[in-house]
Amino acid sequence: MSPEARATSNTHMRIYRHLLLCAGIVLLVPMLAMASAPQTQKPKATAKAAAKAATHSTSGIVRSVDAGTLVIAKNDKATKTDTFVLSSTTVKKGDVAVGAKVSVRYTTEGGQNLATAVTASGKTKGKNFPVR
Repeated sequence: MSPEARATSNTHMRIYRHLLLCAGIVLLVPMLAMASAPQTQKPKATAKAAAKAATHSTSGIVRSVDAGTLVIAKNDKATKTDTFVLSSTTVKKGDVAVGAKVSVRYTTEGGQNLATAVTASGKTKGKNFPVR
């Protein structure tokens, strides 16, 4: 091979090496950027798990009750009351009436206590609370 042909061949090989190097860098930079970016995972919370995590419970004596609202107090003399929203999905067990001792399971959404279950365990004798 003549020296001129060898020089031309070496020049072409250098150009190909530079092209391959540039192509590798162009492909490598985005891959490194994606690898260093923080991974965000979508929460796998199902409606059931979310409801379970945010469920609270309390008990007290019913001060007032109607189709959409339940108001309870911790005891007969308590002035502070808790109000719960009742819906068609609220599970009610026992006679939920004024004066009854109840346990309430609820979730809090939008500043409201949404009752998921109300269980009455008996009546408080001789106590009449005003119906609201």
